[in-house]
Amino acid sequence: MGGVFEPLKGGGGAAIALEEIEISILRSLAVQLLELIGPGDPEPAADADPLAVLFASDGPTEPPSDPALARLFPDAYGGPDAGPKEDPEELRARSSEFRRFTENDLRRRKREDALAVVRSLDRLTPGGDGAAVLEVTGELPLRWLGALNDLRLTIAARLDITEDDESAVLFRLPDDDPRKPMVMAYLWLGGLQETLIETL
Repeated sequence: MGGVFEPLKGGGGAAIALEEIEISILRSLAVQLLELIGPGDPEPAADADPLAVLFASDGPTEPPSDPALARLFPDAYGGPDAGPKEDPEELRARSSEFRRFTENDLRRRKREDALAVVRSLDRLTPGGDGAAVLEVTGELPLRWLGALNDLRLTIAARLDITEDDESAVLFRLPDDDPRKPMVMAYLWLGGLQETLIETL
């Protein structure tokens, strides 16, 4: 998988040449991410009072039990960065309240990012050599960045990778290790993400 994002001539976006297998893998991963995040709540009406919508919002108050979802929707307070003098009960209560008002919107944004990836891939038509050029402009580069980040977080959670042990674990797996395909996808998505950031 050798395609990398490059700046469009004249600026204003990025382009990448993707082979048919790469398109298929990216699309499959984005669809799986959509399924993981779930359908979510319906969008509020366009003429709805934003303040009323905010206070009527009744999202989840507990962190997800799935480790991948917990990585995508972490607690706002507490965790390893909490100071020793922080009251754990107070931190849990603040995290719960924050989650109740923000998680549904965050889920919606993550769904929109993944759906933007699927839709832009669906518009591609591979040429005779099996490759197609994807151009992302407007808001699409940020949507792609969000989705690539979410995909990497999800795979990292499934592989139980932390930032501390990333390189040691990833580069020493034997070829017959069943995790190897996921590791390769993780590294590939990281390369896509890095080159997309560089073009912006």
